[in-house]
Amino acid sequence: MTKNILVIGGTRYIGRLLVQRLLRAGHRVTVATRGYAPDPFGERIARVRVDRRNETAMRNAFADAGPFDVVYDQMCYNPLDAAIAVRTFAGRVGRYVMASTIDAYRVLGYDHGRPLTESGLAIEAQTIDTGYPWHDPCRATECYVAGKVQAEAYLVRDGSLPLVVPRLAHVLGGPEDFTGRLAHYVELARLNGVLEYANADAALSFLPLRGAADFLVWVGMQQFTGAVNAACDGALSAARLFERVGAVLDTPVRTRRAAAGAAPGRLSPFDVPGPMVLDTARAQALGYRFGHSDEWIDDTIQLHDLAFV
Repeated sequence: MTKNILVIGGTRYIGRLLVQRLLRAGHRVTVATRGYAPDPFGERIARVRVDRRNETAMRNAFADAGPFDVVYDQMCYNPLDAAIAVRTFAGRVGRYVMASTIDAYRVLGYDHGRPLTESGLAIEAQTIDTGYPWHDPCRATECYVAGKVQAEAYLVRDGSLPLVVPRLAHVLGGPEDFTGRLAHYVELARLNGVLEYANADAALSFLPLRGAADFLVWVGMQQFTGAVNAACDGALSAARLFERVGAVLDTPVRTRRAAAGAAPGRLSPFDVPGPMVLDTARAQALGYRFGHSDEWIDDTIQLHDLAFV
């Protein structure tokens, strides 16, 4: 059945692929962005140019729009954004999908003895700090994890939106991946650099870019609510990922455990002091299958190598 869908932040990376998938499925799609980045969708979508962080602009922009069957909010980063979503869409959306991340579990610390479940993060108990300068661009990196957690906590406590929160594993894409995280490992291997790591067994969960978009599409078409983890089997630590890069590129790579006292997470992307692996039992019980990282990660590494200069 055709649905009327709004995607907030749909012009690059996961959001762009999400819009593509929704259009292929025959849905009516509106994309809301600040209008700075071009998109390839032409007249196939409607567009709303708006600053997601400006409540007055948001409420004015959507005063006569909708109602929407699904809103995918790719740009809800903190409790202030969450409050704007509530005051803009409450009572006017059938399903509100706030994209979240494995990084939300960082508030629990590291070195867990088992995969992380959705209920392990007691979201209702999280403190919400509305006085923090969440929209200060200079603090975007330092407040990312706390912001995502508190955004979810705000929406859960408010209860006005039919909320589902996909907590996505680290997403790996090809050269279009603006984060440059996987590219870092490919470049380091090609330059014969040495990877320093904190813990060779500190595995993380991953998803391919296409898999992340496909999962979001699926989530939007379901009826369940609440948090749901998304990850492939085959978690990898930073050291093991670098070794995988070397194997794919047929290039010897060198690794070295960092000296005691080195700041965890500062050595390279995906370097953490302990494992953070997502338990995907809930998604699987609901009917979704993710597959294994062995099925796609080598091809993704090769795409970065082709782009390496």
